[in-house]
Amino acid sequence: MKDKVKAEMQAVAGNIRKVREFRNYTQDYLAAKLEISQNAYSKIELGYTKITLDRLFHIALILEIEVTQLLYFNQDKFEKLGPFA
Repeated sequence: MKDKVKAEMQAVAGNIRKVREFRNYTQDYLAAKLEISQNAYSKIELGYTKITLDRLFHIALILEIEVTQLLYFNQDKFEKLGPFA
């Protein structure tokens, strides 16, 4: 069970990175918006840090995306929406 949860968390972390890169945002930019260091933000994307729901919603808001899209990322659907959907 723990392995499945860890894999899902890694997938969400990877989705955050994909959307950030699609938006052409830097880790520094997101870190500043979240009021954390770039190093702390990097650990979120690498899946080293467990993120709270509050932080997940904040990241989604910054990335201009629904939280569910971070949980269940569909690149084809996302790209059709355009860069600022």
